[in-house]
Amino acid sequence: MAVKIRLARGGRKKRPFYRIVVASSEAPRDGRFIESIGSYDPLPATEQVRIDNDRLGYWLGQGAEPTDTVRNLIQRHAKMS
Repeated sequence: MAVKIRLARGGRKKRPFYRIVVASSEAPRDGRFIESIGSYDPLPATEQVRIDNDRLGYWLGQGAEPTDTVRNLIQRHAKMS
């Protein structure tokens, strides 16, 4: 069982909002997760990305693998900070 850092969709129709979560690779996209470590709101004029860097570092240290999309968000978040 692999642990992934990925997006879980929330919000309503045509108004997406995503939580950045740590979850088992076998869990459904919007299902059970281990921990929520941030959020991503793609709709405002400037995208809003919030990530708890301490928890992100912890989970990466434990071997959690970010998805491609989350990896890109992490890189953009590091540039903005």
